[in-house]
Amino acid sequence: MPFDIQRVRQETPGCAHVLHFNNAGSSLMPQPVLDATIAHLQLEAQIGGYEAKEQASDQIEHTYDAAATLIGCERDEIAIIENATRAWDMAFYSIPFKKGDRILTSMAEYASNYISYLQIAQKTGAVVEPIPDDQHGQLSLDALHNAIDDRVRLISVTHIPTSGGLVNPVAGIGRIARAAGILYLIDACQSVGQMPIDVRQIGCDMLSTTGRKYLRGPRGTGFLYVRREVLEQLEPPLLDLHAATWVARDRYKVRPDARRFENWETNFAGKIGLGVAIDYAMQWGIDNIWRRIKSLSYQLRAGLSPLPGVIVHDRGINQCGIVTFTVEGIASEEIKHRLAEQRINVSVAERSSTRLDMEARGLTTMVRASVHYYNTEQEVEQFCQQLAEIIA
Repeated sequence: MPFDIQRVRQETPGCAHVLHFNNAGSSLMPQPVLDATIAHLQLEAQIGGYEAKEQASDQIEHTYDAAATLIGCERDEIAIIENATRAWDMAFYSIPFKKGDRILTSMAEYASNYISYLQIAQKTGAVVEPIPDDQHGQLSLDALHNAIDDRVRLISVTHIPTSGGLVNPVAGIGRIARAAGILYLIDACQSVGQMPIDVRQIGCDMLSTTGRKYLRGPRGTGFLYVRREVLEQLEPPLLDLHAATWVARDRYKVRPDARRFENWETNFAGKIGLGVAIDYAMQWGIDNIWRRIKSLSYQLRAGLSPLPGVIVHDRGINQCGIVTFTVEGIASEEIKHRLAEQRINVSVAERSSTRLDMEARGLTTMVRASVHYYNTEQEVEQFCQQLAEIIA
């Protein structure tokens, strides 16, 4: 069904103030998410934090159901964690690596993840191996298949890299991982909320994501999926009295569900806001959201390509709402600054965030413009016109 774009924008207060093409950084929150988050903070101020948590227990627990419904799993496979990086860390660092273990990843892997690979490699003697791209710029499934042996301990891939419109073939990777019995971790920071995600179809064992990007939730929220069948293989690197129970003077017992990856203290207002954000996205329909994002990003790429000196750098067979480009003779930061003067938000993708990918392509920085369903065709036209004026 067509979007009621007028209603969407009325329920997004930020649309009245900015042209926001930085959704891959942090989206504009809808009013219901803002209201729910603020309401719980007010309740904490009025009756106390512990008491507010008890009174809002149904809302808090609903977030687990919402997240599970969103990605096609069970509620006991969900942990709500303060951000996507920490969610990913809790999964990755729970794997008992040893010398000679191989970690297979993608060329477009995000810096935070790759730094973690390198740390574990230095500590344990494991080996990090990026799988080459195919001719379209995505992880090569043939190369991955050929790289599999009995030393591969983990396949870990960023679904949608930070540096372009690429969508990696995560379901194809999942089939290879599952056939070989290898643990499979996905960083879905940029894909959950933008496109349909079904962890059963993908075949991953673990998946991390954030609230602030395409889900339009509060900052400082995220969640982790861990497949029930692999839970007992993974001991979180950090435990507390929420993740485990102190059952005797010299013994503890880790809880049996995914909440073993959480900790006791958390932002309950943010957790409630995350649940409302997921509900809000589901009301519009993830398939509908994905179709609209693809349409707007196609229009944006088509509008940018003819501009003099502009090169669009997106790769992949399937491309998403992240559009990256450079302008000959003008630094990416300068483009960002000039657009910001017109209340247009973009970000800059830097080599240090996806070093392997951008070094291979000879890039140091790119302007990153990322659209969402509340953006309009008129905003895309305005963006291209404004950029044309900057270039002229």
